[in-house]
Amino acid sequence: MADQMPDMGGKSVLITGASRGIGAEAARVFHAAGAHVALAARSTAQTESLAAELNAKGGAKALAIPCDVADFAQVEAAVNTAVNAFGGLDVLIGNAGMIDPIDPMAEADPDAWSRLIDVNLKGVFYGLRAALPVMAAAGKGTILTVSSGAAHGPVAGWSAYCASKAGAAMLTRSAHLEYGGSGLRIMGLSPGTVATQMQRDIKVSRVDNGVRRLEWDDHIPADWPARALLWMCGAASDEFCGEEISLRVEDIRARVGLI
Repeated sequence: MADQMPDMGGKSVLITGASRGIGAEAARVFHAAGAHVALAARSTAQTESLAAELNAKGGAKALAIPCDVADFAQVEAAVNTAVNAFGGLDVLIGNAGMIDPIDPMAEADPDAWSRLIDVNLKGVFYGLRAALPVMAAAGKGTILTVSSGAAHGPVAGWSAYCASKAGAAMLTRSAHLEYGGSGLRIMGLSPGTVATQMQRDIKVSRVDNGVRRLEWDDHIPADWPARALLWMCGAASDEFCGEEISLRVEDIRARVGLI
């Protein structure tokens, strides 16, 4: 039986990587649940279009914020913008991520490898660094990071992605260790393979590590992790604070109400 979803009425949520995929679907799910949503991404045309779509529905507000998570000043500014617009920050979803370069380590472009680390790993730290003081001062808040099975095992051609996700998972655990006793809820979500643009990029990559052989129907829809992220904001998920939740686990899917 599915757990009750939390009421997000009046809450404020900042989502990184909100221009498409899981981030965009999370914006729709949280807005429908009553939350004000701040959409942070480099692709401002897409986030502005999504914000207009959500604002047209009435009720909670949506705001597009230009933000490159690889730049701490921009992440801090995004947090401050959300706080000023909505009167506080209740939830941060660290979703921004990239998969390229997909290459053997001996052939990977060092600049591209470094850029992925800037986004996937340093971007998560920057989000934590910007949001933690705000939430700690308020004595409450939820921080959710989007992880991957790649955080726990190597995948050929994905050295940067695996390393970044492993590091981000440890950042999540470290943040919980330091702030979990201060009223903050911090945990990660490993969604499995999701039907997003990232899977299209993997499909056309030159490294055959097995993942690119998956068909589109093998991937879960993007609204599943979005709904899981909403569930993770409620008391039903408190037992998982400091941990990583996997949507591959049937019991978790059942509790979220996914079929």
